[in-house]
Amino acid sequence: MTSKARNKLYLIPTPVGNLEDMTFRAIRILKEVDLILAEDTRTTGLLLKHFDIQNKLQSHHKFNEHQTVEAVVARIQAGENVALVSDAGTPGISDPGFLLVRACVRQGVEVECLPGATAFVPALVNSGLPTDRFCFEGFLPQKKGRQTRLKVLAAEERTIVLYESPFRVIKTLTQCIEFMGAERRASVSREISKLYEETVRGTLQELAEYFSKNEPRGEFVIVIEGNQIT
Repeated sequence: MTSKARNKLYLIPTPVGNLEDMTFRAIRILKEVDLILAEDTRTTGLLLKHFDIQNKLQSHHKFNEHQTVEAVVARIQAGENVALVSDAGTPGISDPGFLLVRACVRQGVEVECLPGATAFVPALVNSGLPTDRFCFEGFLPQKKGRQTRLKVLAAEERTIVLYESPFRVIKTLTQCIEFMGAERRASVSREISKLYEETVRGTLQELAEYFSKNEPRGEFVIVIEGNQIT
């Protein structure tokens, strides 16, 4: 039997698609904690309902996390244990979480991140590109610094992993062609662990053409071969 832990922040990964990806341990902890911090309480509320979890929910997202971090740390220091979830995937990976984790670490509060769902790992492994060394860039800057970042990535020798929305995926692929060349190998995965999951592999040019003809839908992970010119 596992005893209920106290005085700790738990980071709980939630499914990026299929709800069967939720772990037994994650479900147990979400039932046991004193408070669940959620990026969107409506989205998390549906997840909790599915697994028959009844617990206190509080919003914790990029628009309020600067104001709520210290209060959450104080609650944990007072003896509560708190779980943090994002809408999908692992908190802190292109989602809120870093500020709270940093505050806990600085103030000596124990932090535990459960292993579990995240979108970039299956996309990377499924790409067919080298996985021994890679760099995860998350979302590129939308405006300021975007081209500077792409210029740096063009020289990167490791496999490159990006997140992108369906509204900017063609733009990103086109800009990658501009900075990295049309023949650079790449892979694009979308809707990971969902009904219409798809992975398309080819050159950057082939991928840009494919998604120009097939309307981009869902959340995307772009995996790009590192610079092979030495």
